[in-house]
Amino acid sequence: MELNLNRPLVFFDIESTGLNIASDSIVELSFVKVFPGGEQRIKTWRMCPWDYEGNRQRAISPSASAVNGITDSEVAACPKFYELADEIISWLEDSDLSGFNSAKFDLPMLAEEIERVRTYKKKEFKLNLHEMKMIDVQTLYHVLEPRNLKAAYRFYCNGAELENAHTAEADTVATYEVLKAQLDKYPDQLKNDVDFLSNFAGRPKAVDYAGRLIYNDKKEPVISFGKHKGKTAREVYLTEPSYFSWIQQGEFTLDTKRQFAILKDAYEAEKKMAKSRPLTDDELMEARKQLSDKFTGKLF
Repeated sequence: MELNLNRPLVFFDIESTGLNIASDSIVELSFVKVFPGGEQRIKTWRMCPWDYEGNRQRAISPSASAVNGITDSEVAACPKFYELADEIISWLEDSDLSGFNSAKFDLPMLAEEIERVRTYKKKEFKLNLHEMKMIDVQTLYHVLEPRNLKAAYRFYCNGAELENAHTAEADTVATYEVLKAQLDKYPDQLKNDVDFLSNFAGRPKAVDYAGRLIYNDKKEPVISFGKHKGKTAREVYLTEPSYFSWIQQGEFTLDTKRQFAILKDAYEAEKKMAKSRPLTDDELMEARKQLSDKFTGKLF
């Protein structure tokens, strides 16, 4: 079954120097861009992983190299992410996203690289990944048939074996083929619709890709870890604003820091607006009560 699309859907996969989003980098990125009507375009970039603070190439961990087969010497002369950023962004514009386990790793890693360009190279992009719908094919797969990509390809694609597994392009193309086959196999459970597929798992929607902030039932950002777990971000900012400064100084992803900073700006703007408007009757009564409690009528 071909996908029912209103705008392009970009399938993507990343190979990286390691699994730590905050301290590792992309070495290979592949896109399969599928347009309404079925046209598809494929683009793969190899890049030199860059440590912006150290101003040097970031080493690929032995464990990552053992999986993706990419060595430091093979990418040393490749362009860096910030040199490819404009082209990568142009492929993503006006599209939605899909990948295999991409919501947990590939998408946060891609967001982190873009944030690094914003931060260290003082470059702004109009693209906002958080506004794009995301279909994680692994999420659909684990709900329907809990296995990995290689098994999914064998299961859904007529017993075929996935060749060149753990190369970005092979994994990306396979993910696209698996999603189409899932739509054919589960017509009563799945809808050929990006909105439906992106929300199929029913997981709490995260504000940041690392999931440090999630939305509650009232669509309010809630902190999901540590001493303030379960509290709204607004509540924490009003009672302990230094917590937001701690986030900026801590070992969190740049995307997490950016989302906390956006919330801080919003809460500051709310406070300024509240100060500039007249007090309500309830607020006046509360203020008078507080003054009355403090003033006893005695000067000494």
